[in-house]
Amino acid sequence: MIRVPEVRLVGENVEVGVYRTEEALRMAEEQGLDLVEISPNAAPPVCRIIDYNKFLYEKKKKEKEMKANAHKSEVKEIRFTPNTDDHDFDFKAKHAEKFLKDGNKVKTYVQFKGRAIMFKERGELILLKFAERLAEVGGLEGMPTMEGKRMIAIFAPKAAKKKPKEDRPKDDRPKEDRPQQPREPRPAAESRPAATPSEGTPE
Repeated sequence: MIRVPEVRLVGENVEVGVYRTEEALRMAEEQGLDLVEISPNAAPPVCRIIDYNKFLYEKKKKEKEMKANAHKSEVKEIRFTPNTDDHDFDFKAKHAEKFLKDGNKVKTYVQFKGRAIMFKERGELILLKFAERLAEVGGLEGMPTMEGKRMIAIFAPKAAKKKPKEDRPKDDRPKEDRPQQPREPRPAAESRPAATPSEGTPE
């Protein structure tokens, strides 16, 4: 229930402006609709005259879509050490490729323990090599950075490339003004020699 004396009405079916709450409620009732607060913290609160049930339905629908999109796009983590061997590297690269193709981001990091922190360049080489391996399906969001004892790099999926359509330019000129396409010459009819009168034999 709206308890303030005035509200600001917005929307397509009203003249935008500040109205007394009683008048705004009366206008909503005349249209068979509801007076709904859109921005209750504004001064005065912003309201619209709409179907409240439809408003709730649309709101829940948007929230559901946002949750679905948030669930689809996740951040997957892949961990390396400065001494990661080639077999382990390839195994993790295949997993990362799958994650990126599915539309997920991939957070990779090299974990340093003890004195291994002295070999930061190894971690950077691993992550940059990983970036080369994933170049077709994902790209780095930034250069590798240190966070505590981890060197981190984040990969984002690349959008699928669409093949461009080859559109022929449309000729808008009148038909009579368009250049005539050359026709293939027809084979000429075989000419036959004219018949000559046969010489008569003398009688």
